[in-house]
Amino acid sequence: MQVPTKSDTAGLLNRLVADELPSGSRLAAWDSFLRAHATLMRRVEVDLAQATGLALADFDVLAQLARAGGDLRMTDLAARALISQSGMTRRVARLVEEGLVRRANTDADGRGVVVALTDAGLARLTETAPVHLRGVSELFLAQLDDHELAVLKNALDKVTVDCTFG
Repeated sequence: MQVPTKSDTAGLLNRLVADELPSGSRLAAWDSFLRAHATLMRRVEVDLAQATGLALADFDVLAQLARAGGDLRMTDLAARALISQSGMTRRVARLVEEGLVRRANTDADGRGVVVALTDAGLARLTETAPVHLRGVSELFLAQLDDHELAVLKNALDKVTVDCTFG
């Protein structure tokens, strides 16, 4: 069996793209979206961790709880933070150990779990939110004008799919 050359491999991918996406030039928008998302998230994550010691995912949990008025059912928190139930369970367990949130059973049968911000969690959010928001502002919002932001929001809302991260 002959090993394909680099040009054979590139040609194969080009043919596959052409078969599936006849207007292949539009694929550049997808590539730009992926690169923007990956680079922006990485930069925001690193900047937040370096400046505050808090992971972006932990910040998101604290922020989601604050947006909800201070507490949420575990299932709702996982859905809002876009992570799996098991991932949220592990994250919340660590945040409980750090004293930033507390867990409590809610239903009479004890199966419903509510996660709530503690005073320490609210203080941590108050300390880290300005760092995060400055990053979002500098890296994303300041790069686009109001019209571009509105168009981007509208376009992304059209392709956002409703799914759980099971």
